[in-house]
Amino acid sequence: VPQKPQIFGHEQPIDEEKIARLTCQSSGSKPAAQLRWKKGNKELMDEGTEVVEDPNGKTFTVSSRVEFRVTKEDNEAEVTCTVDHESLQNSERSTTQKLQVHYKPTAKIEPHPQYPREGEKLQLQCDGQGNPMAVGRAAVPHSIPLHRPQEFLWEKEGSDTPLQLSSDSVLIFPFLNKSDSGTYVCTATSSMGSVVAKYNLDVSVWGSQSRDRAQPRLSSVPDASEQSLQRLLLSVFSLFATWADASPVPSTSSTYHAVIGGVVAVIVFLLLSLLIALGHYLIRHKGTYLTHEAKGSDDAPDADTAIINAEGGQAGSDDKKEYFI
Repeated sequence: VPQKPQIFGHEQPIDEEKIARLTCQSSGSKPAAQLRWKKGNKELMDEGTEVVEDPNGKTFTVSSRVEFRVTKEDNEAEVTCTVDHESLQNSERSTTQKLQVHYKPTAKIEPHPQYPREGEKLQLQCDGQGNPMAVGRAAVPHSIPLHRPQEFLWEKEGSDTPLQLSSDSVLIFPFLNKSDSGTYVCTATSSMGSVVAKYNLDVSVWGSQSRDRAQPRLSSVPDASEQSLQRLLLSVFSLFATWADASPVPSTSSTYHAVIGGVVAVIVFLLLSLLIALGHYLIRHKGTYLTHEAKGSDDAPDADTAIINAEGGQAGSDDKKEYFI
């Protein structure tokens, strides 16, 4: 019965784009067993098989070699060697090993906070991925020895003096100023090479996003109601202008929305104009009132006599009654 296979050649990490050479060996089989390879779910073709008789003269030791070029995607990939023999029937014996691949680092710069403002504290984190690596929060597998610590060089474009060179991947600004604006460069270096990442810092000022909006002054303000209507009209047109400028790139949808907005603005303008005209009319054209005075008051010398005459007139009118039989 063949023994469980053993894989050799994976003890040391393999550099990216280099050739991996692995050997699988199994002893104690009679007749000689067959060996096959897999990397993940993909079958590997071996480079040759060697059969050697064991010292006992009864069994054989079988060895198989496989070679393939590795990439960074092969890091932590599983390579399996399986023994096929008639004595195993429906069972199989196999061994699996993980590959360790060294590849060049990649980096990007992340700001904290994401939108920095003047007077705040800012941290630029040069996050990287690579093997080997020693980046801030990233974990380094204990099975992979680091040839040397990874270094981070921080520079600002236009400046001759480096800002920072250390194993720390964070560049700190305790108190941001407008003068800190510019392009910052992080160069991450490992035993596999160097990689460069850039970040454009634009320090904004508190309240800089607010804009003063000046409204035109009217030469004549008749009353408070007309002034309120005029301000409302100006606000409507200001909102419409702001909405129309929000889509600088012409398209079918934006044109359709602009037409609808224009129609609505014209209708609102006409209604407000009508309200203003109506207000002017009501203020400047006062109504006339018709009063009825009692008969007999015209010839009265004073108000008291007029009232007596009016009451007498009314009484007299009540006494004048006609009866028809």
